[in-house]
Amino acid sequence: MAKLHIKKGDNVVVIAGNSKGQSGRVLIVDQEKSRAIVEGVNMISKHTKPNANDPKGGIVKQEAAVHVSNLMVTDKAGKATRIGRKKEDKTGKSVRYSKKTGEVIK
Repeated sequence: MAKLHIKKGDNVVVIAGNSKGQSGRVLIVDQEKSRAIVEGVNMISKHTKPNANDPKGGIVKQEAAVHVSNLMVTDKAGKATRIGRKKEDKTGKSVRYSKKTGEVIK
């Protein structure tokens, strides 16, 4: 299982597919399938049966998963950037940084 360039909570922009150009916050990352669910992106209509929570049932709009190759992390300015990893001097921990600006991404 490869390490992915995005994490839960990252702000990302979609660079390919039907939702190209849309941006949002990553809600869920599935490492095994290399897919992520992004807030407000790739909306689908799901037909639901009546149940205890929703007695009427009906059509519900919700986000569908997007492949991580179609997502790019944005920096603080909101511009898409590639991600690099480097060791931090003091602690020796690996941190992610923006290849465009060089700033550390939380």
